[in-house]
Amino acid sequence: MTDGRTDTSVPEDRGGPDATAPDVTAPDGIRLWVVVPAWNEERGIGATMTALAAQRDRDFTLVVVDNASTDGTRSAVERACAAAGLAVELITEPRKGTGAAADTGVRHAIAHGATHVLRTDADTLPAPGWTAAARRAFGGGADLVTGPMRARSDEVRLKVWERAVLPGVIGVCQTFGRLRPSNRAPGLHGPYRMSPGCNLGVSATAYLASGGFPRTAIEEVHEDRELVNRVRRVSGRVELHRDLVVHASVRRLRAYGLLGTLRWYLDHGHHPDVVDVRAIA
Repeated sequence: MTDGRTDTSVPEDRGGPDATAPDVTAPDGIRLWVVVPAWNEERGIGATMTALAAQRDRDFTLVVVDNASTDGTRSAVERACAAAGLAVELITEPRKGTGAAADTGVRHAIAHGATHVLRTDADTLPAPGWTAAARRAFGGGADLVTGPMRARSDEVRLKVWERAVLPGVIGVCQTFGRLRPSNRAPGLHGPYRMSPGCNLGVSATAYLASGGFPRTAIEEVHEDRELVNRVRRVSGRVELHRDLVVHASVRRLRAYGLLGTLRWYLDHGHHPDVVDVRAIA
C-alpha cells in the first residue's frame, strides 16, 4: 500500500488519467484509491476504517473527504487508522453534499496518480474481498463497477425482514430503472446498472471523460445514478460483480420506512422533512 498523509487542502455481469504525482505502478498497472466522503460521522466511521484495514488486498490509497463536519469526524478517522496501521489522506470539501464531496475525493485521487477509484460511504463495512474484487473487475477492462449492498448487522439488532430489504430494494430499482426513459436515452451504451454510491468504482479515464459526479447535495439528485449514465455516454463497460460486496447501514430504512426507502431509491419520490439521514442518526 502506498504511504498516506494528512492533507487539509481543498475528485459479474460483464457488459490515462491526468496524474501530477503518480504512485508506483502496481504489477497489474492498476493504481487503486478508495474515497470515503464523510459528514458528522464521528460515532461510526471508525468501523468503516477498520473494515478497509481488513481488506485482503491492501494495495490501495485511502482518502477521506471531510465534508465540513462539525463533530470529531477527523479525529475519529485518524485514531481508527492509526490503530489499524492504515495510512489515510484527509482532505476537506466545504460544500456539503455527497456529490460534491465524492467528486472532490475522486479528482484528488486521479490528480495524485489513481488509475481506478472505489467509493464507499462513512457508514458502511466493505466485505474483506471488496478491493480485490474491484481490482479483478478493473483488470478485465471495466470502466464502472458495482455490486450487492447488504444490511449491516453490527449497529442494531436487525429485524428478519430488514435483512432482505436492502438487496430487495436494489433489485426492484434495477428492474424498474431499466425502464426509465432517462436511463434508455440515445447515446447511452450498455445496460443500466443500479449502482448505490456506497459500492461503486470507476476508471480515471472514464471519470474524466464523463465529467464525473455532479457536485450536488443529496437532496438534489442521485449522484450515483447520474454518474452511471454519464459514464454510459463514453463507455459500455459498466458492470455488476456479485463478489463486490458492501454492508450498509439500515438507518435510512429506519428513518424512511420500507415504502419511503423504495420510493427514494427509485426516483427521489420520498420527501421527508430531513432528507440527509446523517443529520438525524
